[in-house]
Amino acid sequence: MSDRRELREAAVRVLDRDEVEGVLSQAFYARREPEPAAAVEPASSEKPLHYKVICISMYTEDLKRLDGMVDQLKARGLTKANRSALIRYALGAVDVESVPKGL
Repeated sequence: MSDRRELREAAVRVLDRDEVEGVLSQAFYARREPEPAAAVEPASSEKPLHYKVICISMYTEDLKRLDGMVDQLKARGLTKANRSALIRYALGAVDVESVPKGL
């Protein structure tokens, strides 16, 4: 039973409610007329400059804590809350001068 609960909680963290509702309401699979070939712009091979995808390591306990905070924010109605957004917010709240030397 707890495995099922963990799977459900993981799904809640991964799936955006608005996106799921869009798929389930057939908006995602709605039949559309193809655009004329001249109107389709070629895909750009340039990478976005305003963000980078990175990989960091975190302890599992810290990830559980982070996910718990995201769940609390979502429960308060912040449906777009996620790990990245919360970390970005936390970065803005850090006072570098008060960080202990033994970080």
